[in-house]
Amino acid sequence: MKIPEFKTIEDMARFWDNHDITDFEDQLIDVKLDSEQYEKLKKIADQKKLNTISLVNQWVTKQIEDESNQLLR
Repeated sequence: MKIPEFKTIEDMARFWDNHDITDFEDQLIDVKLDSEQYEKLKKIADQKKLNTISLVNQWVTKQIEDESNQLLR
């Protein structure tokens, strides 16, 4: 099974609520940050009392929502 294209964040949330990411490991892409980027990310996450994954997830979710809203205008 392939990870589908999602039309909405809600569709994406429903999919991941019912599927395990480890079933799709062969389709995932590693994202590399240089050490300076990672240290900045870690500092921001620490200040917000989040782990780096949660912070990046928040940013991505917000960006998707913002871009979607702009496209629907």
